[in-house]
Amino acid sequence: MEAENLVTAHVQQADLAARNKQLGIRLGLTSLFFVGFGFALVPLYDAICRITGFNGRTNEQPAAMAINTQVDTNRWVNVEFLSHTMPGVGLSFTPEQFSMKVNPGAIVHTQYRVKNESSQVFVGQAIPSVTPFAAAPHFEKIECFCFAQQTFQPGEERWMPVVYVIKPDLNEDLRTVTLSYTFFEAPKPQL
Repeated sequence: MEAENLVTAHVQQADLAARNKQLGIRLGLTSLFFVGFGFALVPLYDAICRITGFNGRTNEQPAAMAINTQVDTNRWVNVEFLSHTMPGVGLSFTPEQFSMKVNPGAIVHTQYRVKNESSQVFVGQAIPSVTPFAAAPHFEKIECFCFAQQTFQPGEERWMPVVYVIKPDLNEDLRTVTLSYTFFEAPKPQL
């Protein structure tokens, strides 16, 4: 009887160990799936924003300006500038000024200061967004460092220009527009 109980206990213990191993494998595979899914979200979100214009995505190519741009001198729009970097990339990234008043239709020049404070070469790209969402189609970048990847040597500091225009057909109720850039590190090439 006692031998039978020992065999039963041993079988139950082996069954419990097998189930624990199976659970560990499932949890490991689930973790790997979500890590991969997390990495896939950035390009997926970027593609959705590019297609739909969601999240205030602006044009990725320089806007071709009409020769006769009409400036609305009867009103002002306050443009605010924000800058962000991904944690741990070692960049200092700030706008020349944090806000400016512009007339719709006027071509405006500003710049951002970027400094690589790390000891390694940084290759990345800034992704712009405009808020509120309704203002994004009316915010045209003519020149922007966000159109291409940027390479910064260790300790390199650079002023990077942005030339833009807010179209005069912007809703008159919109008096403040925010241009925000986030600098992302470019994916490393696969060897």
